[in-house]
Amino acid sequence: MPTANHYETLKAHLLAAPRTWLVTGVAGFIGSNLLETLLSLNQRVVGLDNFATGHRHNLQAALDDASQTPAWLGKPRTELAAQFHFIEGDIRNLDACRQAMTWKSGETTCPVDYVLHQAALGSVPRSIEDPITTNQANIDGFLNMLVAARDAQVSRFVYAASSSTYGDHPGLPKVEDRIGKPLSPYAVTKYVNELYADVFARTYGFKTIGLRYFNIFGKRQDPEGAYAAVIPKWISAMINNQPVYINGDGETSRDFCYIANTIQVNLLAATTDNPEAVNQVYNVAVGDRTTLNQLCDSLSGNLGARFPHLKGFKPSYRDFRAGDVRHSLADIGKAASLLGYAPSHRIDAGLQESMAWYVGYLTTPQAQ
Repeated sequence: MPTANHYETLKAHLLAAPRTWLVTGVAGFIGSNLLETLLSLNQRVVGLDNFATGHRHNLQAALDDASQTPAWLGKPRTELAAQFHFIEGDIRNLDACRQAMTWKSGETTCPVDYVLHQAALGSVPRSIEDPITTNQANIDGFLNMLVAARDAQVSRFVYAASSSTYGDHPGLPKVEDRIGKPLSPYAVTKYVNELYADVFARTYGFKTIGLRYFNIFGKRQDPEGAYAAVIPKWISAMINNQPVYINGDGETSRDFCYIANTIQVNLLAATTDNPEAVNQVYNVAVGDRTTLNQLCDSLSGNLGARFPHLKGFKPSYRDFRAGDVRHSLADIGKAASLLGYAPSHRIDAGLQESMAWYVGYLTTPQAQ
């Protein structure tokens, strides 16, 4: 079985031989964490974002955190900033996608080697309320990125797929080659991404890898707004002594995956030299099931020492939410065997590592 040493070897290689990367959705939760890691490895990074769901403060935070890593301690901050070329643009605009295929710093330019395509409109409820905009961003924008990357002859196109693709298939754990019918417009868009990537591989010989994310969490995950993910949303409610609502009976389960695991598999997918690993889709998870009731207990337990009002905390239950699947659990054997993926954090370790960020963000004036 693969070990974390595989990823450590890759990071050492990247430090010794920097490459050029494009991260779309770079101001978002996952995108900004990818940016931080790539900069900490002295990589050249192009970032593309239109700030529809991302935030400028995420870019600043990524630069701040990268500057504290071993590769940059004691070096001028201007050198680090020069590694990052940001473009404010929309993936629904093909010209913006083409522009993003070149890194620039002063008079120096470099073509992009790897694309990490994270830009999308997430959220099942949002897609149910506004399927047209979701389709424009997630399908039209995706196709623009594929065309621009193909024409730029990038080495690898890695894209954020989704566990929602499994739809109504009842089997557990979820295995990549067995899916059901989509349960939301968002799920449709993510499945279409996989179909387009497969067609581009067969028609143009273009190398892609899709990553089916399962409930990713960690620092810089936005706790605000109607479509906030469950972990930051519940932490915010608990800290502010507001009701925590569980849709259904609380026995709905998810395979929660910490952001460090997600970063690892993105970098492994982009750089793998295993020909069998390319033009595939992979589950990105840890292979654990956590019910919403268990998650709620864990969060309140983690926060209880600092927030005494959580003593005896109980959630509120309401109807199941349309478009949600009942249970989700991933088989990660394919990513382990073909990419060398070895999750570094299970949910408890991820929560412990990220809790300080959630609390710090939510107790500062800017977060109110």
